[in-house]
Amino acid sequence: MSRPHLAAVVEDAFNNGLAAILRRRGWSTRILVYPGYGSVTSVRVLGRVLLARREDDDRDAEATQRGWRAFVTAQVAGVPVTITLGDRELRTTSDRGGYLDVVIDDHGLEPGWHQVRIQADGAEESGSVLVVTAEPTIGLVSDIDDTVISTSLPRPLLAAWNTFVLSESARRPVPGMAELYQQLLAGHPQAPTCYVSTGAWNTAPTLARFLGRHGFPDGPLLLTDWGPTNTGWFRSGPEHKWACLRRLVEELPNVTWILVGDDGQNDPVLYDGFAREHPDKVLAIGLRQLTPTEQVLSHGLPGPNPGRGGSRHRDTSQIPVYRAPDGHGLLPQLRSAVELNGRAR
Repeated sequence: MSRPHLAAVVEDAFNNGLAAILRRRGWSTRILVYPGYGSVTSVRVLGRVLLARREDDDRDAEATQRGWRAFVTAQVAGVPVTITLGDRELRTTSDRGGYLDVVIDDHGLEPGWHQVRIQADGAEESGSVLVVTAEPTIGLVSDIDDTVISTSLPRPLLAAWNTFVLSESARRPVPGMAELYQQLLAGHPQAPTCYVSTGAWNTAPTLARFLGRHGFPDGPLLLTDWGPTNTGWFRSGPEHKWACLRRLVEELPNVTWILVGDDGQNDPVLYDGFAREHPDKVLAIGLRQLTPTEQVLSHGLPGPNPGRGGSRHRDTSQIPVYRAPDGHGLLPQLRSAVELNGRAR
């Protein structure tokens, strides 16, 4: 669109006024560096520039933090930022949501995890980026809600409770999913793991701590902004996931992906469509089967989420699709697909 949507104009005006007030009250710049990823030729760096209360530097213990604390911030647009990765230095500015999403080419780094440093407005923070090998390898794309964390999304009241009220220590992992991911990737130490979700970027630090605490592999979090866009009031969750998957295929063409999600929302249709579009880039699909109670909480029906047209979705791609109620049940099925792929090579 040549002109921003009214929703974006209103949000920008509110955020600019709020930032001015908070600065006068002593709030200071804080930088969040999200885990990035890339190839041996280019790396995607992700982060955000915010204003936060100075006293929030001395936070409660992680085990007692409430989800709402992650949202007590204010994004800052148009802030000059310097990003340093290896011998490369890039200057840019934060976008209208305070976000940083840039690609650094010709970084000269070897495969593995590396440090990236971001500086803005007197603040400085470091984070990690994963450089994926140029050799053929497998990779893992995982949904988060009801796939690795029992959240019962997207029912509004339950979503609000899990996001804003529930303490970090009270969040429950789906049984066996961490072990599933660890064992699938055990023979592939350079395989990337990417967590794709329609959750808000504000929850990224909480999610990262949760994944680390419960033994999930390190990997980039590809989340979204819940605010208005230049085209409308709301963002499309499926479109966000589609865009993430397509970008991963473009940026990491040597990776064949295992897609893991659940059967309560859009994952079956999304993954099937993506597998039909890129059959040579998808090794297998794993779907966690929700219980009848979880199905009702997730989309209001006691059975798996219906597909397009009101009928139950059927997988139509040639990619194998495996289903089980948890990671323990998915493990032997997906492990066999990985082993077959290894022998085929």
